[in-house]
Amino acid sequence: MEPVERVLVDVTFLEMIHPPRFPVIPLPPGFRIEQDHAPTVALYRQLHTDVGGKHCWWMRRVKSDAELAGILAEPRRSFFLLKEDTVVRGFFEFELQPHKTVNLAYFGLMPDMIGKGVGRAFLSQVVAMAWSANPLRVTVNTCTADHRRALPSYLAIGFRMLGVVREEWDIPIRLGLPVPEHLTRL
Repeated sequence: MEPVERVLVDVTFLEMIHPPRFPVIPLPPGFRIEQDHAPTVALYRQLHTDVGGKHCWWMRRVKSDAELAGILAEPRRSFFLLKEDTVVRGFFEFELQPHKTVNLAYFGLMPDMIGKGVGRAFLSQVVAMAWSANPLRVTVNTCTADHRRALPSYLAIGFRMLGVVREEWDIPIRLGLPVPEHLTRL
């Protein structure tokens, strides 16, 4: 059995049943969102490491290259990059789910972009893109391992909480992920 660090994480499930009632916030000059129609497994791994490394994004990192390639090839999944000129500054992915639901499966900024006024505009743009598919609802979840501003940001843009579930995570030690101090450990 692989050595793990066990933590307790509260996962908050959120939904939005109508587009935000305020205008979409423009991205700062030089920033754009671009769809990557054929992301490589290497890029995907690197983004999960860079964006989620401090926030225990481990679930995709333990998957094999073949498993990740399969996820990236799913026809109901789309993958996007936030770029400043040619530099990747963040990413997100959508999953089209049953009952006309768009799920924001992953969303994040590179650590050096946090606190620079980009995140709010990025999230606003992403939510507008989700609603452009004419869904009945948009969903996302976040957890106590994510950045402390994740949940307040989702609530501020118009998501509402559906519920919170406490999960036990066994994070493989081989990943070398720092476990945030605020997580309740078993």
